Formats: sequence, structure tokens, C-alpha cells
Amino acid sequence: MEKISIRGARTHNLAGLDLDLPRGAVVVFVGVSGSGKSSLVFDTIAAEAGYQLTETFPPFTRNRLPKWTRPRVDRVEGLSPVVVVDQRRLGGNARSTVGTATDAWTYLRLLFSRVATPHVGESNHFSFNEPAGMCPTCSGLGEVVTSAVDRFLDLDRSLAGGAILLPGFGNGGYWYSQYADIGAFEATTPLRDWTEDERQALLHGGERAAALGAKSDYEGVVERFERVYLRTTDNLSDRKKEALARFTRSSTCPECAGDRLNAASRSATLLGRTIGELARVEISELAGFVTGITEPAVAPVVGLLKDRLDAMVAIGLGYLHLGRGTTTLSGGESQRVKTVKHLGSSLVQLLYVFDEPTAGLHAQDVPAVVALLERLRDKGNTVLVVEHDPVVMAAADQVVEIGPSAGDAGGRLVFQGPYADLLRAGTPTAATLTEPRPTTGAPRTPTGWITVEGATRNNLRNVTARIPTGVMTVLTGVAGSGKSSLAAELVARHDAVVVDQRPVSANRRSTPITYTGVAPAIRKLFAKRNGVPAGLFSANSAGACQECKGAGVRYVDLAFLEGQETECEACHGRRFTPEVLALTVDGLSIADVDELTIAEAIDRFQDPAITGALHHLARVGLGHLGLGRPLSTLSGGECQRVKIAKELRGTTGPALHVLDEPTTGLHLRDVDTLLAAVDDLIADGHTAVVIEHNTDVVRRADWLIDLGPGPGRHGGRVIYEGPVAGISGTPTARALHGG
Repeated sequence: MEKISIRGARTHNLAGLDLDLPRGAVVVFVGVSGSGKSSLVFDTIAAEAGYQLTETFPPFTRNRLPKWTRPRVDRVEGLSPVVVVDQRRLGGNARSTVGTATDAWTYLRLLFSRVATPHVGESNHFSFNEPAGMCPTCSGLGEVVTSAVDRFLDLDRSLAGGAILLPGFGNGGYWYSQYADIGAFEATTPLRDWTEDERQALLHGGERAAALGAKSDYEGVVERFERVYLRTTDNLSDRKKEALARFTRSSTCPECAGDRLNAASRSATLLGRTIGELARVEISELAGFVTGITEPAVAPVVGLLKDRLDAMVAIGLGYLHLGRGTTTLSGGESQRVKTVKHLGSSLVQLLYVFDEPTAGLHAQDVPAVVALLERLRDKGNTVLVVEHDPVVMAAADQVVEIGPSAGDAGGRLVFQGPYADLLRAGTPTAATLTEPRPTTGAPRTPTGWITVEGATRNNLRNVTARIPTGVMTVLTGVAGSGKSSLAAELVARHDAVVVDQRPVSANRRSTPITYTGVAPAIRKLFAKRNGVPAGLFSANSAGACQECKGAGVRYVDLAFLEGQETECEACHGRRFTPEVLALTVDGLSIADVDELTIAEAIDRFQDPAITGALHHLARVGLGHLGLGRPLSTLSGGECQRVKIAKELRGTTGPALHVLDEPTTGLHLRDVDTLLAAVDDLIADGHTAVVIEHNTDVVRRADWLIDLGPGPGRHGGRVIYEGPVAGISGTPTARALHGG
């Protein structure tokens, strides 16, 4: 079959959509945020392909494969096995690295086990996840948790006044009498007035404590904290987790110096380098190093490792190193790491689905992504891409626009054809591509300055940067130049609010109603109009359907088959008892309110307690969201805008906000809405620091900090700092000027 045929797609807001897509092509899907692009590509096409493939396996295997929710569609034909390359961060745990995630570490440790000297053992002796290879001190993590003793005491307080900040150690705490009542320490004198010996005796005990009259079994504050918090193996309570986060820090393992391996494994060398040293070498440099391994017996392994490293370099990850933890990667970096395995695959006629592969990339890196997509297509595969970047659109064999607007006003096919025809089509995307973009205006005047001085995190080279307050600063630079590292230093050193794209809530009961806090006002309104208790209108309380407990659905675990959510037969998904549903306000039941969009609710309700909080969501372009839509189903960009709306309504006094690539997932039209929301924050006295590549955002900056000039060890420096109009000669300047 030469095409993928979709008929009657009704997933989420898709309006019975019919569509034929060419196979063996790169097809880019565009449309405003919330138009239905992801519903079509991921939740319909990819979901059906994944479901049908899973059904071919026996039940035992099916139970161990990812579960796919079958889409609402009449039929989908012409599918192939699907490979979804999304932007979900790789995450994992502290043992997951770029090397383990790409299998490059597997090849490297195999080489060391065969040709390194001295011979240590099999490849598991070079695995920090295996007892045979891991460092005994840090258990293969490369780091140890130590007490942050400098955070334990408030020197301006006395013991009686709560000088020991640790939980349970203050006046009235469980351990207070162990220090204040033993007669060795002055309980009412501020610790700043103590001698240094007295403070050390309090913290560490020993001879200094004995000299002050403490008993021989006196246990210092540090020793007791470490015994209670660091040496316990039970499941940690939330209180203990909070204490560990506040009063400990991670430091490099003193035995292995971060290599993660035991002494024997650290001693083996290959061409004069240990495996720990190679784990810290940039991938682009490591790719050249392995070509020097010429022993014929390991030539196949060298070839596989070289191919894997070259693939990472080709997609713009050459600045990473194999020891980099996957939990530290951005969404865009995670996506490209996932892609590496597929570049070396000899399978053909697969269906590849990408979610904004240019996310997190500087304009100069986008052509490499286009080349990757074309390479997959030319091997005989079909590549479907959800994307907003015009460069990717222009390179596509076909562009499909879903819209014309968001929510119920979207879900329809508004254009299909070549990019050149799209520009003349008059669609929402065509309008934003062809209309003149805003130019740089006069910068706003800062209200002050904050400084990050001597930053050395990751690849930063003793960076000092000044950030103006009361305006918008944009951090720019190629991927890997140090933008996120500088932002992390800013957050660590100053009291900053991070507004990223992580999920707002994983709880399906969390909706715009609950998140904005308008639920009590809505219940109160219904109670007042109907003369009944407000508790009746809570789906978690008395008025909830007793069969589904207010969930609206019943979940059935089908073991090796996909678990099924079915509409509750008692309430038909309405979540409340018939008696409650009969109580209305202006013709709406409490269940009808859930089905309103935010924009509709603002029009229907006059109560400021309801509309006030909803206005903030509308201001950031989320008026299309249903009031009852689970926040767990929002895209990353929508999650970020929900957080911005919360800051618009909830902050008291000026605050520092750090936004991590807020245009990810946004249509060009929605970028203007986002910038208007940031302007509102600044108008309220806040400070915005934005990590961004989008040139429209960069042009609107009041202050620009450009890092580089390259990625990894080639970056980590501030190469420009000042107004946007003054930048020249850098990759960012060329992107702004179209050069």
C-alpha cells in the first residue's frame, strides 16, 4: 500500500477527520496549539500502529510491553510498526547515563575487558551497575551524600531560640534536651557569641565537648543527624526526605573521584587512557580516539562503537560525554539520544513519529535534524513530524495543517500539500509565516541588577553575568553552550521560581477547576442558588456517584490485555448522583460546568471569584481548555503556560522567574500570546529570565546574554551581554539577521 489511510478520526477534538498520507515520505504536521496535531499523529496513528503490533504477540509477552490505548477512529490502514521518538525526558535514576542509554558504554567496556592492560576480567568488571565493577564506597554512583554542616546552625539564635535548624533538634524537639540540658552548653546565649571551640564541640563532640563537661557518650549534632538520616535503610518519610534535601549535599566520591568503578577497574588502560577518563571525554573527541584501537580481534566492536558515537555527533550531541547522567538532559537532548539507536538500524518500512525534533536547538543546528529525518526516509521509512519550525516545514515532502483553531474549533484538515502551496493557502499557519514579525523595540529600564559570579557548573568557565531586574533577559547560544547551567546557577544562588514544562499534575482528578482554586466558589454558587450544602457539589464528597466514587469511569484490569476505562453505567460519566445533577445554575448542572471551556465559563459566570482566576489562564492562550480536562493530559507547552498563569495570579511582591524554552510546542501565533503573558508579569514588577532559541522571543528581549561560542568544552563563556541591537558576529546574531 502506498498510503496511510485514516477515516473518521474522533480522538479528543478530532472532528471525524479523513486523511490519506503518503508512505516513504517526510510529512510535517502543523497547526495552532491545541488544534489536534498530537491527537492525530500520536493518539490516533501511532496508537493504532502500536496496538496492532502488540496484538501479534502472545499474552505473556503482551503483559510486558507498553500498553496502547486504542483510538476513537473508524479505521486506519497502511500502517507499519511504529517508533515514537518523543520529548519525554529520559529520566531514569542516578545509574543511567548517556553511555548506558545509547549502548555506547556496553561496547566501550567490552573493549576494555578484551584489550586493556592489565587484564581485569569480563566486561561486567567495567560496569558500575554490577558488584564486580562498582566502587564499594559509592556503590557505583560516583557521588556520596554528606552533611551540609554549614546549614545546621543559625548563629544569631540561642539553643533555646532554635539555633539548631534540624528537625527535632529545636526547643521542644525530641533531641533538644540532649544539648540544652546537659550543662555543657549555654542555652540562652546566641551561638555567634560562643567560641569556635564551643560551636565545634556542639557539632562534633569529642575532646572539646568533654572539656566543657559533656559526658563521654555525648553524641554531637552531626553524628546524630548522620546516624538518624544517612545510615537508615528504611523507607524515608516525607519529613526525612525534606530534611535530606535541605541539610545534605552530594559530593564526588573520595575513593573513585567520580569514576564509579573499583580500584582494579580504574587501573586498566587502553592507549594510555582509563575508562573513567574516557567517560569524561566529549563524544566528538572520543569518536576520534577509538579509531586508534587497531587490534583485529576487536575490530567489530570498534566499528559498532564508532558508528554509535558518529551518530551522536551527527545529530548535534558531540558535546556530551558518556558519563553524563540522563536525568540532567533536556527534553530535546533526550529525544536525540533516543534517536541514536535507530540511525544504525537496518530495518526498513517503519513508521517514525517525532515530536518537535528541533526543540532546544539553536537555528544553526536545525539543518542537522532535517538531514536526520531525510536519512530515515531515504532508508525506506515513513516519517511523521509534529513541528513548528519553518525550516523543517520547508524540507518536508508534504505539510498537513490541522485547525483552524484550538479545542472544539479545531480538529479539521485545513491544508495538505507542499510547503510552497501552504504559503499561499491563507491558513493560520500561512498567515504567521508570511506576515512581518515584530522588530526589536526600545528596551525597558531595569529596576536593579543581580549577579552570578564565578560560575563553574558543568562547562561554565568561571562565568560572571549580570541580570537586570524588572525586565526580560533571554539566555541564548547553541545547544550545549551553557545556557541551562547558567540558569541553574541563577536558581541556586537567588530565590527564583522555575517555570518549566514538567507535568503540572499526574492526578486525573486535577483539572483547571481544582488547580485554579475556583472549585469552592463554583460549589458555593450552586449551593446558594439551590439552598443546599456546598459539599453536595464535590465529586469527592456526598454528592458523588456511589458506583464510580465521582470518577465518571470504571477501570477494569484485564491482566495481559490493556486495562479498560469504561463510562460509569450509573452516572454515564457525569460523576454525580441524579439528585445533584437536577440542581442547576442558569440551566447548567454541576457536570455541565466541567464541559465548558475556560473562555465559555468566563462568559457564563459573573462571579469574580470564578472568573478572576480563569482570566489568567485565558491570558496565556488556554481559553480552549475544558474546565474538567485532566491536567495529566496537557502537553509540555500547555503545562508551562498553566504555571505562568498561576504566577500571574498567585505571587505576592516582585519575584525572579526562570522560563525554560517556553515556546516549545507553540505555534507562531501562540508565541505572541506567551510574550504578552510575560509582559504582564514584568508589568507587575517581576523579573523574567528566559532560555530560548526562538528569534521572535530573542528580538523582544530587554537584555541578552549569549553563551558559546560552541557547545561543551568549546562553550561555557559569555560572548555577548547587552541589548539585542548590539549583538554581532555570533551564531545567535546570524540567526537574528537571517545570515
